[in-house]
Amino acid sequence: MEPLGTTPPVTDRLARPLEDLRISVTDRCNLRCRYCMPRELFGPDHAFLERDDLLSFEELERVVAAFVDLGVSKLRVTGGEPLLRRDLPELIAKLAALDGVEDIALTTNGVLLPRMADELVDAGVDRVTISLDALDDATFRAMADTPLSVAAVIEGVEAAKAAGLRPVKVNTVVQYGVNDHQIEDLAAWARDTGVTIRFIEFMDVGTTNGWLRDRVVPADEVLARIASRWPVDPVDGEVAHGDADGGFAPQAVNRDGQRVQVAERYRYRDGAGEVGVIASVTRPFCRTCVRARISAIGELYTCLFAAEGHDLRSLVRAGGTQEQLSAAIADVWRGRSDRASELRSEGGLTGPRVEMSYIGG
Repeated sequence: MEPLGTTPPVTDRLARPLEDLRISVTDRCNLRCRYCMPRELFGPDHAFLERDDLLSFEELERVVAAFVDLGVSKLRVTGGEPLLRRDLPELIAKLAALDGVEDIALTTNGVLLPRMADELVDAGVDRVTISLDALDDATFRAMADTPLSVAAVIEGVEAAKAAGLRPVKVNTVVQYGVNDHQIEDLAAWARDTGVTIRFIEFMDVGTTNGWLRDRVVPADEVLARIASRWPVDPVDGEVAHGDADGGFAPQAVNRDGQRVQVAERYRYRDGAGEVGVIASVTRPFCRTCVRARISAIGELYTCLFAAEGHDLRSLVRAGGTQEQLSAAIADVWRGRSDRASELRSEGGLTGPRVEMSYIGG
């Protein structure tokens, strides 16, 4: 592969730099979570991507290298369920070897981690986030639409810990009337097992997950319920700016006063670790988003709620140089003005949107 150039960092129309990249490696999944891949739409007749359409590992390496040339240092491998991509550790090793990559994370449902965690860590995975929306089997099975039990995910959590990943993070999407009764139980489990749990507001990603604002459990409510049992304080370095009613709204800021994290993090006063909330609906953080996404077939998406991506695969397969790839990506990023969550109406987003399973959450 050609050596990387020295392309200067790029910013979009809102002066947001390009720093993080989410890499989807497959659109397939072994679960059918209702808020992501409802079975009636992603069933036996659904046309998933053909293997020849997917970027090869060598092509992914080239594309990611072009992003790194523009200032990206943090990578997150997603799906679908990324562990379904054959020989995934081989790709991780290629990405870890790129000069400029400082951190590689993986988002997974955890089911396949017991057989793969050690190999993934050896290849270069630094962090893992595992999705878990309930601890009781009835709620878990209803949400994930699977005959598997919660134990399958818990085993994945334990495998990640045993492989040396610290801390293991767990993401929970919370919905009224679905799993909001699990908040305290999940927080207690995370405290006891030493994982960091983050509660995410239900988002209207894509157009197939039946989003209703009435089902969004505000992050403030989640945090207040947890803090009433286990008092918390904002993590050092984060600035709390509560509202007039004493609500929680911390923001991690850099020396320029810009927010640099998505999750609002709190530390338990008794020393039992951290808990986080992601208030993507009630407190959108679009203005500080520095994340790009690429689909498994090489489309660049500049927002989780975008309708269309920008084709990079054609340039790669036509023999484009690294400089041409970087230039194409930079052109897209410079034209970016996305802030969908800030523009969300009471009834949610309108118009076509890419599905979460296609580009990762």
